[in-house]
Amino acid sequence: MIRLFVPHDLAEGAQIALDPGQSRYLAVVMRQGPGDSIRVFNGRDGEWQARIATVAKRGVALDVDAQARPQTAGPDLDLVVALVKRARLEVIVEKAAELGARRVRLAVTERTNADHARLDRLAAIAAEAAEQTGRLDVPEILPPMKIDRLLAEWDGRPLVFCDEAGDATPMLDVLAPQPEGAAILIGPEGGFSPAERERLRALPFATPVSLGPRILRADTAAIAALSLWQAAAGDWRA
Repeated sequence: MIRLFVPHDLAEGAQIALDPGQSRYLAVVMRQGPGDSIRVFNGRDGEWQARIATVAKRGVALDVDAQARPQTAGPDLDLVVALVKRARLEVIVEKAAELGARRVRLAVTERTNADHARLDRLAAIAAEAAEQTGRLDVPEILPPMKIDRLLAEWDGRPLVFCDEAGDATPMLDVLAPQPEGAAILIGPEGGFSPAERERLRALPFATPVSLGPRILRADTAAIAALSLWQAAAGDWRA
């Protein structure tokens, strides 16, 4: 079943005009026509069964019929990741959505090797991944923030940061369900600077962890850390 993320409010009898990209996807790529069924969600009202009402030059319109699933939320998990090159950052956002992160926070560290990110492109990637995985929400993508400011404004939730120094505890040994939310921090390709590591290790809410004996690229580290967290403390145990 085709699923689409839409911004509209969803209720029985609602009519939705899709944007040009989604209209083209349904009508041209997927060759759907009037009467064909899809499902839609908006991150607030659950998932709904809908039918294509019209296909026209101005776009595709849907009629919303009935709720298929009520709204639910996955674990309150943030992925904080230092900016990396575009292709790898896009992979990180896609996999964070697939693996259930609620937010992706972009950080600027001393050794960050990228200086900007296209938030609209990353949000679109997150939405497409949410459509594919069946989740009922889309991860929020937050704009880049310098690591010092991010930590100064931290909300106190437990933060595990992947430390390549070689003297951290294996990640699986420190994970436990966190009712108040949790976060994972992945550094840049060059690792955290000595000053950043020292500051992180001094924070009461931060715990250094190891992802094993090999040095991982940022995208691999993010996937590994999210998978470990979900297996030990997240909704993979449901």
